[in-house]
Formats: sequence, C-alpha cells, structure tokens
Amino acid sequence: MARPRKWRNVCCLPDRNEFGPLDSLNQEIMFVNMTVDEYETIRLIDLEGLSQEECSSQMNVARTTVQGIYSEARKKIAESLVNGKVLRIEGGNYKLCDGEGESCIRGRCHRNRCGIKMEEQNNK
Repeated sequence: MARPRKWRNVCCLPDRNEFGPLDSLNQEIMFVNMTVDEYETIRLIDLEGLSQEECSSQMNVARTTVQGIYSEARKKIAESLVNGKVLRIEGGNYKLCDGEGESCIRGRCHRNRCGIKMEEQNNK
C-alpha cells in the first residue's frame, strides 16, 4: 500500500494566479500549470532567501521533497517565459498555515503580511 501524501504548509495563496505574455489575448492561449506548493517553494527560496533546508522546515516536508518541488517549479517558469505560455497557479497537496507554527513565530511566515494586505484592500 502506498504511503499517503503529506500536506505541505503554505503561508498564503498568491494575490494573482495567472501570469503571461501581454499579447496572449489575440492568440490561442497555452497554459503551464504550477501548483500552490511549487509557488511556495519559489517564494521561500528565491524571494525570501531561505535555504532548501529552511524551506523544508517551513513547509513541513523533507528537504529532498522541497528539492523536487523547486526543480519542477523552475522548469514551469522557464517554459512559460521561453515559450510565451500563461502560467496558472492552482491545486496541489497543501494546507494554509494558521500563523501559529514554530516558523511563524520566528518571523518567516508570510501569512501576517498577506493578512495586512487583505485588511488594507478591504478598508479602501
């Protein structure tokens, strides 16, 4: 019997879930689908500057799992950029963190910043 998949902790969903070429309105749209957990590894490693080890701790998965997720995410970004396809972020095996975890306390969690953005947008 196969081992059940482990849910990956994700701080928050992206503000926008589709990115692509500006001229895609006039042609048949081709998509590349990226999962939310792949997006989270890109955010943590490339934007926040975490190591794969730190990212794995944040997402509550093994470092080798993060390495595989990160590799797939980068291939999808490259395919979107090089081939002019729209990158769509959706799905995956993830759960949103509650902002109370150990890594959240150390200030690595993006959820609080997302919450602030949402409150600011709601107050406008």
